[in-house]
Amino acid sequence: MPHTPTPPSPELAGLAAVVTGGASGIGLATARLLARRGARVAVLDLAPDAVPATDLEALLPVGCDVTDDASVRAGLDRAVDLLGGLDILVNNAGVGAQGTVADNDDAEWHRVLDVNVLGIVRTTRAALPHLRASRHAAVVNTCSVAATAGLPRRALYSASKGAVQSLTLAMAADHIREGIRVNCVNPGTADTPWIDRLLSSADDPAAERTALNARQPTGRLVSAEEVAAAIGYLASPAAASVTGTALAVDGGMQGLRLRPDGG
Repeated sequence: MPHTPTPPSPELAGLAAVVTGGASGIGLATARLLARRGARVAVLDLAPDAVPATDLEALLPVGCDVTDDASVRAGLDRAVDLLGGLDILVNNAGVGAQGTVADNDDAEWHRVLDVNVLGIVRTTRAALPHLRASRHAAVVNTCSVAATAGLPRRALYSASKGAVQSLTLAMAADHIREGIRVNCVNPGTADTPWIDRLLSSADDPAAERTALNARQPTGRLVSAEEVAAAIGYLASPAAASVTGTALAVDGGMQGLRLRPDGG
């Protein structure tokens, strides 16, 4: 009787993952990818009911407000109870902001930094005891090309994402000897619900989309699935020697300088 080889186990089989801001956009694409690769996945989101019904078989939605420490701890504990542990934390929850330093008041600066920076602090702080118990602990933070390239009218957003990249490096150094890897992804302009809202408020949405496409050397926006693929790599055993790294998924936006005439 011919031998039938046993199919290989999915890459993330046996691992448990939490994705913050996972009900839409990059977070949802990431949660779906991790689940397809065999992980048990919980989505922490301010609007957990926004997780599509078609994903509820694979994803466990948990309510969580990353600006509230008690909510974060309760949500994280709930997720860990449902998953039976924690191996992968994707800190994806975030908000956008427009304007120069003169355009946003103190309250808006506090609001954006509270979500984009302190949200990562709160979630990781609550997750650390569980990550320390894992044999495969990985943290991936969603950063941005705004951390490394000067973009017009993005002062507040850029400041928050610059802090995320520096925080990623510091966390990687602090926790490497505990067996916890920490990296970030730096997307370019991604085709997400936030960009849709930005375009819908523009005087000429079509012209604004054309300008955003042209800003990236590839001539198009980055897809949420492309960013998720990078997060999936950094979270996986294939990246066991990768820590303290910022992986750009930006269509060349950070480093390429093309001639306007195409030559």
